Amino acid sequence: MAAEDAPVPEAAADTGFRDPYDPYVVPVSGDMDLDHAGELRETLAAALSQAPEGADIIVDLRNSSFCDSAGLNTLLDARRQAVRTGHVLRLAAPSHQLLRLLELTGASSSFPLDASVPG
Repeated sequence: MAAEDAPVPEAAADTGFRDPYDPYVVPVSGDMDLDHAGELRETLAAALSQAPEGADIIVDLRNSSFCDSAGLNTLLDARRQAVRTGHVLRLAAPSHQLLRLLELTGASSSFPLDASVPG
């Protein structure tokens, strides 16, 4: 993967007043794999710390088509952190490959899944 194709997961910028119950969207692009798990972990941790109390964290996966075990473990760790901090981590627009991985590993019930990104 070329550097310009590397994932650029980042939390949506907070531009002022937010309804505390508005979802907090974290766009992810590229592969969620061993090479990018650290960056994804940092991004999700930042989103969880910045999101208003009680807000859902929505991982926007429209631009990510691959996830390996390192990416899945990162998502599962973020889910556990979300539960501890009073948030729900939702996966929006997951690829067929990610859905299959969740199914094969028994993790499909760990996340609320949305066919599309809200809003």
